[in-house]
Amino acid sequence: MNAKSNASSVRESSTTLARPSRQINVVLRNSETQGTAAVSAISTSESAARALPSNGPWSEWQRELDRMIGLENVKSFVYEIYALLQVTQYRNEVGLQAQAHVYHMVFKGNPGTGKTTIARLLAKLFQGMGLLTKGHLVEVERADLVGEYIGHTALKTRELVKKALGGVLFVDEAYSLARGGEKDFGKEAIDTLVKAMEDYKNQFVLILAGYTLEIDDFLMTNPGLPSRFPIKVEFPDYSVDQLTLIAEGMVKEREYVLQPSAISKLRQLLLDEKLDSLYHFSNARYVRNVLERAIRNQAVRLLHQYPAASPGRQELMTLRSEDLRSI
Repeated sequence: MNAKSNASSVRESSTTLARPSRQINVVLRNSETQGTAAVSAISTSESAARALPSNGPWSEWQRELDRMIGLENVKSFVYEIYALLQVTQYRNEVGLQAQAHVYHMVFKGNPGTGKTTIARLLAKLFQGMGLLTKGHLVEVERADLVGEYIGHTALKTRELVKKALGGVLFVDEAYSLARGGEKDFGKEAIDTLVKAMEDYKNQFVLILAGYTLEIDDFLMTNPGLPSRFPIKVEFPDYSVDQLTLIAEGMVKEREYVLQPSAISKLRQLLLDEKLDSLYHFSNARYVRNVLERAIRNQAVRLLHQYPAASPGRQELMTLRSEDLRSI
């Protein structure tokens, strides 16, 4: 581990260095009526968040963040990590103390809100700033960690931790490890992860992810867990306007276009899903599924419209309102 890269809790990076608490909470809120993310963050000033450099080592990561819709405070949070690591290097260069810090995190929110993407970006940033040697992301879930007999779970979990050394271990739906009760092998996975955080201190970053309420309950299952994750980031649902922009980006990437009537239909589908769904809203994942079904529907429609000829380029690209249906 590069001594220059040791860092403390990210929120202490700029505006809260004097605070004794190492807990970080990034809280985001969306406004459907305004169509933009209305953000509030503990210990982060908006002016500091906007003062991002246009060049230097940060610029590459900023370009990747800029491609993401919304998540303004999450973007500011990532910048704070960079700023802290950079200032830690400056302190080291002039002989000031640079102690080891903890970067294990909890990401809370519904599916499709960018948790995995941000985790992957953080892995690259940590590697680029010298905190981690490899900067790769190992994404796992309960089935990857929990074995079928006593001792098997610990073995599987240790192997995945070793695979993640030098990078980030991302445990999705982490709360599922505690759902089986005292005799479930999931508890063994939790205990093994906690031990690995000590055995391989500062050699990897562990990120636990899941639904907000479930992940909060999960942290209470082990007295040692909350204090081991000083950084907690909440990923809110996207607004309809933001999801519409995400959809337009997705179809453009696939070389399709949405007719204006199709965009209106999509917005109505999104509103209905957000209001009526019995399950957790899946955000960008829902958008992707709707668009993929629309593409299939378009294919069937075109074959019926052009039974003996090939459709023109514009027809092949256009998704109409009748192609979009709820899933």
